[in-house]
Amino acid sequence: MNLADLFSLFVHCATLSLLAIGGAIATVPDLQRFVVVEHGWLQAADFTASVALAQAAPGPNLLFVAVVGFNALGLPGAMAAMAGILLPSTTLTLFITRWGSRRRDTRGVKAFVAGMAPITLGLLVSTGWLLASPVVKQPVAVLLVLATVATMWRTRLSPLWLLACGALAGSLGWV
Repeated sequence: MNLADLFSLFVHCATLSLLAIGGAIATVPDLQRFVVVEHGWLQAADFTASVALAQAAPGPNLLFVAVVGFNALGLPGAMAAMAGILLPSTTLTLFITRWGSRRRDTRGVKAFVAGMAPITLGLLVSTGWLLASPVVKQPVAVLLVLATVATMWRTRLSPLWLLACGALAGSLGWV
């Protein structure tokens, strides 16, 4: 790890921050490409484990960025990643929220909000696909993913029950 690596991680997370439509979790595919494929700081399984660990922990869902940064470049990596993911989007959100609240009934703002829904959905689907890819060759894991999608789509069951099923399958060695 060197200063150039930290700066590179900060700049990449800052760029992703401005693309985090639908929340920080939508940036997982590109962060994975950057950290695993481009720089080789983590293996794919370690990256997925980092995201899963952070998502299982209480708190904001963007904590996965800190865990990935920490696992890639230590404590300085966690700090660089979090500063990068938080500063641009927080600043932009502050200004846009103030501007948009005064213009929320205008045609342009309504069109923008309506147009963002399919983009958000696409980013979230790509994130789910990326996170499921390490276990795609395991029939029980594929069955759990499909059952989870169907259950969440058709019922109001708490996702915690589905998470418990996945944890049970993992602890029994099925996945």
